[in-house]
Order: sequence, then C-alpha cells, then structure tokens
Amino acid sequence: MALTSTPEQPLPVRTVSRAVGDWVHRLGRVWVEGQVTQLVRRPGMGTVFLTLRDPVADVSLRVTCSRAVSDAVGPALVDGARVVVWGKPSFHPARGTLALAVVEIRPLGAGALLARLEQLKATLAAEGLFAASRKRRPPFLPSAVGLITGRASAAERDVVENARRRWPAVRIVLREVAVQGPLAVSQVIDALRELDGRAEVEVIVIARGGGSMEDLLPFSDEALVRAVVAARTPVVSAIGHEQDAPLLDFVADVRASTPTDAAKRVVPDVGEQSVAVAQLRARARRVVEHRLDREERRLADMRGRPVLAAPARDLARRSDDVAALLARSRRCVHHALDVTARDLVATRARVRALSPAATLDRGYAVVQRAADRAVVRDPAEVGPGERLAIRVAGGALGAAVTED
Repeated sequence: MALTSTPEQPLPVRTVSRAVGDWVHRLGRVWVEGQVTQLVRRPGMGTVFLTLRDPVADVSLRVTCSRAVSDAVGPALVDGARVVVWGKPSFHPARGTLALAVVEIRPLGAGALLARLEQLKATLAAEGLFAASRKRRPPFLPSAVGLITGRASAAERDVVENARRRWPAVRIVLREVAVQGPLAVSQVIDALRELDGRAEVEVIVIARGGGSMEDLLPFSDEALVRAVVAARTPVVSAIGHEQDAPLLDFVADVRASTPTDAAKRVVPDVGEQSVAVAQLRARARRVVEHRLDREERRLADMRGRPVLAAPARDLARRSDDVAALLARSRRCVHHALDVTARDLVATRARVRALSPAATLDRGYAVVQRAADRAVVRDPAEVGPGERLAIRVAGGALGAAVTED
C-alpha cells in the first residue's frame, strides 16, 4: 500500500523507515553473485562483514554472515573472490542502511567461471565485436604511446625498456592502475578513457604479467571489453602469457602474446629501420646507376651514327645533289627556251605567210573608197569621179574613177 502524505501532513522518518523495512522484508531470500571486497573478520566476534560488489556496474551491497558460514568457505573467501551467496535482504531503520544477511556462500569455481566467460564470449561475438573488419592498424611510428599497467610492475618495465631500446625517442604516457582485484576494472576503464581523449596518444597498450585465471578476470569484464570497443584509439592487449586469452584479446585491435611483444608491435626497431633504409638507398643507387649506364650507351650509339659522327659529309653530299639538280634545271630551261624560240620563228613565218602584207609583196593591191575607207570588191560599188585610196606593198596612193 502506498503511503499518503502532504506538505501539511508529512510522514515521520520512523514511519517511512518502517515501511521500507516491511517492503524489503517481503523480498525473501535470493541468490546473488558478486565480488568480495572489504572482508572484515574481527577476533572474538561471531559476525563477519564484507561488501559484495557488482563486477560490471559500480554497485555494491553490504553483507553480513556468521563466522560459521564464513569458515565453511575456507581460504577461498578473500578480497577479489567471485562468489554466489544466499541470503535475505534486511533494512536497518535506525541507520537507514540495506544489508544482506547471508546463510550460505559458494565460491565460483574455475569451471563455472569458464562457462560464464564462454557465454559472454559467444554474446560478444554474435554482436560482431570480434570481427576483423572493425580492427584498426596502429600507426607505424606513433607520436606517443599510452600504457596502462600495474604500478612498478614487470609488465611496465618490459614495455618501456623494450620500446625505448627499439626506438629511443619514443614517448610513453603511463597510467598506473590496479590490475587485479575489485578496483581493477574501473581504474583500467578510467585510464583508457583518459588516454583515448588525448590527441597525441595514437596507440594504447593495456599490459599485465601472468597470473591465475582469477587474477586475469578483470580483463574479461564486459564493461572493460565494451570500453575498448568504443575507444577511437587503437588498443593493444598484452595480458599474461601466450596461453592466456582474456576477452580483451579478442576485441583489441592488436593482440600481443606478452608485454615484450607489445613493445615490438607498437614501435619499429631503429636498427632494423636503419638497415632497411640503407638497403633501400643502395637499391635506389643501383637503379639510378643502371639507368645512367643505359642512357650513356644510348647516347654513345646516337653519337656514333653517321649523321652525328660526320654531319659535314652528309651536307657535302646534299650540296652535290643540289648542284646537280641546279645544272639539270638550267639545261631543262635552256632546252625549253630553244624549243620555244624555234617554235616562235616557225609561227612568225606562218603568220607572215598568211598576212595581207605578204600578199601585197606579191603585187596585189587593196582598193578603198577614200571617203569611208571601205574596201572595194566590185567595180559596181564606185561611180565616175569617186576618189579612191590604193594600198600597195610600198605604200598608199590616191586615184579617181573615170568613165571607161
């Protein structure tokens, strides 16, 4: 039943606290899974206190149990252990706190953990988070390498020393975090997001040395896996040894078998690159020299050709050809002129033979009327006394018509 209250008639704290306690009491006993933190066993006390933390979300619940329940678990009940508890939620009105009164604690064995990891692995794979198409290639020579690892750990030393040995100028942006235990996941995620937000960091390495399956569980946490998927910067996973395979290895852009291997994958070896550059320079020199030799041979062949070896000789031959053509053209012109002159003489002779002057030379005359210079062809065309002009070979003379 919902409580009724108004600003004029508010409920006292005890009433609200009692109602909350009654509602919690009706929940009954439940099975709860979580990670043990803040385990407290005080000597002489029959009650053991611990906090049960959600491995994915930042949520925890206070737990109390009898020492007998705690001792029944044995040495497996330690900080960081994954357990399943059976208990009843209870609300303490005096302090306003919620707790879980536990009557049974079962540690999650390796088999159960592996089964749950396989189930989570199948779920993530079905979402396509392991697909090779979404993985990015780290840059050949990053300006800065982000490193997330344990404080003063062997993994840190392996990555830093090997990276600087390979490329002394490499810049390492280090973030030291807890790499096991209840705080590992949240600290790694925070460091990852911070480095991912820095523009100069072009690749991020998450490194940890070897350990038991329980020690490496934070790197199979779903929240961490999804944070790596969401990162814009390529991530290199270097967790444990070659045989270790946390889920982080499957979503990372590059999986390194060891922290030392991670250093080899994120920065090139300056010695190897120097050798490669020297080899490329030698190869380029050989190619250029071969090209120059080939062009020199081609130039020598061209210079050896007659036209270039003795250019005046060809010019002299062409000059003789021009002189011969000039002489031939002159002969042709002279011959054409001679033929034309002979033709002209013959034509003049023919014209002269057919001209009226030639006829007059033979004694003929041309009679014309003096008045209009009309040629008289018939005596009937003129009358007595009419003046005539007579043209003969030697000139012209006048005459008059008389009666016959």
